[in-house]
Amino acid sequence: MTGSPHASDGPDRPPAEADLLRRLREAEASIESLQNAARAQESLADRLTAAVEAASQAQRELLALRQQRGLPRSVQRVARRLGLRGASPAPEAAVTTTAAAAEWSSANGILADTRYGQWVEMYDTLDDAGRAVLVARLDEVDDKPLVSIILPVYNPPEEFLREAIESVRRQIYENWELCISDDRSTDTHVERVLDEYAAADPRIRVIKRDLNGHISASSNSAISLASGRWLCLMDHDDLLADHALAVAVLALREADDPAILYSDEDHIDDEGARLAPYFKPDFDPLLILGQNYFSHLSMIRADLVAQVGGFREGYEGSQDWDLVLRVLEIVRPDQVVHVPHVLYHWRVHPGSTASSVSAKPYVVEASRRVVQEHLDRVGIEAEVHTAWGGSFNQVRWVLPPALPVVSVVILPRTGTRIRRCVESILSLTAYPEIEVVVVDDGGFRPPMRQFLRDRAGAVTIVETHDDLSDAAERNLAARAARGDILCFVDDSVEVISASWLEEVVGTLSHPGVGCVGVKLLYPDFTIAHAGLVVGIGGTVGYPHRQLFDRLSNGYFGRLNLAQCPSAVSMTVMAVRRQAFDAVGGFSEEHLTGLFGDVDLCLRLAEAGWRTGWTPKAEMLVHERPEDTRGVEGKNAVRFDRDVRYLQRRWRRWVEDDPAYNPNLSLAHETFPLAWPPRIAVWATRTHQEHDAEDGRS
Repeated sequence: MTGSPHASDGPDRPPAEADLLRRLREAEASIESLQNAARAQESLADRLTAAVEAASQAQRELLALRQQRGLPRSVQRVARRLGLRGASPAPEAAVTTTAAAAEWSSANGILADTRYGQWVEMYDTLDDAGRAVLVARLDEVDDKPLVSIILPVYNPPEEFLREAIESVRRQIYENWELCISDDRSTDTHVERVLDEYAAADPRIRVIKRDLNGHISASSNSAISLASGRWLCLMDHDDLLADHALAVAVLALREADDPAILYSDEDHIDDEGARLAPYFKPDFDPLLILGQNYFSHLSMIRADLVAQVGGFREGYEGSQDWDLVLRVLEIVRPDQVVHVPHVLYHWRVHPGSTASSVSAKPYVVEASRRVVQEHLDRVGIEAEVHTAWGGSFNQVRWVLPPALPVVSVVILPRTGTRIRRCVESILSLTAYPEIEVVVVDDGGFRPPMRQFLRDRAGAVTIVETHDDLSDAAERNLAARAARGDILCFVDDSVEVISASWLEEVVGTLSHPGVGCVGVKLLYPDFTIAHAGLVVGIGGTVGYPHRQLFDRLSNGYFGRLNLAQCPSAVSMTVMAVRRQAFDAVGGFSEEHLTGLFGDVDLCLRLAEAGWRTGWTPKAEMLVHERPEDTRGVEGKNAVRFDRDVRYLQRRWRRWVEDDPAYNPNLSLAHETFPLAWPPRIAVWATRTHQEHDAEDGRS
């Protein structure tokens, strides 16, 4: 039976009064939310200072330990478990730190580790040995595709234009052509510089437009010069890394039927300093709706660009995003290649999009339109809205007329918590097609039983007198539930947003998404859960946890953008019934305690379903990390068993979570840099050779 959102008000309460009560509770929740957010901001600085000082002290102790006797065997074992086999300890410079060196920068909403310059020097600076490795690997490539670099030009500063062209000419990979379209520049140096380079290098081809047509038209003119199999998109004031095309071509060689490629990127200032790297996830069909994380470096097969008609005029500022979305509509997800290396440097200067979206305000509306029209073309009903006055988007899904029934399954732990949980779900949830299922394992006291009996019309009780694991209880409740969607909720959760379930159901409506998590907040409105990363600490981590609050953007906007993490927490986890049944529900044989949520999400991934996460469904969780049950006695035995199973069964994800990045550390939950990264830019062995070694071991 579908329960009313106001069923907890009792059958004799007048409807008007019930509605007023609901609105009052919503208003009180909003007031409390804002008050807690303000308090959280006041305490955030103190916590950050303490955390930075603790990190500095730990690194000083590690340096002292290394100087005395090197790393102990236990640390070496942890390093091997985290995928750092064969990696030598970082030089002393990597661990010598002060409070200033460990600071984080969040300028312009971009979270960045300020030690990036030091990281670049150690791990991302091409030397003669690295160049030789890449040249040797390229010599093994029989079919070296011609890469056409598309460069529309309009009045760049002469110094930046020359540096951009020179970065192409320095490429280790030599089978390229630079197709330049001058969009009738008015600065006289542009024509002089282009003529000079065209005369100096036959691979540089220039077309001079008679009329200024803006970047889309100019890019199409550059494409008209191209004869390569791949088109590489570049801006007239940016830089390619010397090894950019070499690494990209080697990645394409290893891929099966590749269609589109993108890499990690960073920024470069007027003085040549590199900053603000964006280490991206592998292809994410939800994240690409919120931000164009493909951006640069992007390479697209030329025949696909021709098939979709090239760049469209009228979408200037987001023309690359528009092109990428139209190409994605005609290829398979497994044809998208992500290269987890910084191959492109965005120039940051006044007037550049990399500096500020406000430098090109037309980008904002174009970014919204390209995503809205993409969803319209693929038949997904949704409304796209610009987020934070910038070029990010949030999608509001339009629910179908026949709403799916959602069964909210609650496993009880304490009477106080489950009372608050049930009351908040029944009184605040606006979604009408909901049933609440509570598992009674025989531990309820009489007052709690009476509380549930009073809500018999809105709550279904599933009784069991067996000593079942959490996984078995959830599966039992799922079999008794009638919903098309199963939403598993821990009793520590409290609803604070009336639309939370609408957002969950909407995200589940995206093709291929089988499971969805929500933004969980601690009572002080700091982040508790925003998706899981497999591999942090050798098991599972909660990125952004406690370091950021409800209103923070997080790592490159990720706290406010729908996305596809590899897993979400079972504290609140909604699963399509079809997908849940297809994989047999929660594992009752393995991971009956910890990591059952990760195991379910990864089994769904093996079956072809993605896990999604939505920031617009927000809930409180009244349990802090230190409140979890201790790992002692029987719990310690179970914990050790679960860890060993997780690392054995899901080794691929533990070593390389595709929704994370091998350049980011697995030691912490704050997106810090990995020292060293878990993948080398100029590796001496191919992936096939690594796999062969893994097989032998």
